[in-house]
Amino acid sequence: MAHPVGSLTHTANTAHTHPAELVIVGCSAEKTPTATPMPALDLYDGGCVPDLRSRVGHLPHQRSRVRFLSAAHGLVTADTHLHTYDRPLDPARASELRPRVWAQLQPDLFRDHTPDDILVVAEPLYLVLLADLLSDSRRPCIHWIADHAGSWPEAAAILDAWGW
Repeated sequence: MAHPVGSLTHTANTAHTHPAELVIVGCSAEKTPTATPMPALDLYDGGCVPDLRSRVGHLPHQRSRVRFLSAAHGLVTADTHLHTYDRPLDPARASELRPRVWAQLQPDLFRDHTPDDILVVAEPLYLVLLADLLSDSRRPCIHWIADHAGSWPEAAAILDAWGW
């Protein structure tokens, strides 16, 4: 399979008895207005999120393998309940959140079902949040799509290859 523009590859051995994948998406400015907390996958409403929600929102296993990079909260699962918020990511906030995101991401990376592949759909600034992952020699294959809003077909092709 051809990797999309911005694809990163790994050097670590990723042989697993139960391969898994992980999707990490940058949060979006567009959110569903809500007075009560709702799952992140339902709250975010911009970029590729509506397409991702349509594709995996009703599939418990795949939904459980979706994470969001949030300028307010760091790394959250698809089912983390959040209020509507407005916090843009800027370089200072990205640097501040980087250690928190690395700590939040480690349980997904270094356990029995370590992902063989990670799809990251996020603008370049969000990669600052993932810098520790990118520099770790144990990282899985990372497919990066920088255009959060316009590259859903590239993301869908990767999900197709995964059987999602």
